[in-house]
Amino acid sequence: MKDLLTYLAKAMVDHPDEVRVSEKTLDDGTLELSLKVHNDDMGRIIGRSGKTARALRRMLSARGAMDNIKTQVEIIEDK
Repeated sequence: MKDLLTYLAKAMVDHPDEVRVSEKTLDDGTLELSLKVHNDDMGRIIGRSGKTARALRRMLSARGAMDNIKTQVEIIEDK
């Protein structure tokens, strides 16, 4: 899952070397993926009205369903 999100995010941004994805398993078994990108690329990842972020979440959810894994994607803004 981590590799899939990394691949998709790097293909969408202008600074692919600054894409960072971390994963952890929550208590209920959900796989939480955290995505960090360069501040200039936040708009590309989120998209207009959040459509791109929703699409990323759906793709990972569909991939997780194949392995019976519930996924959650967090997009983290660097401050």
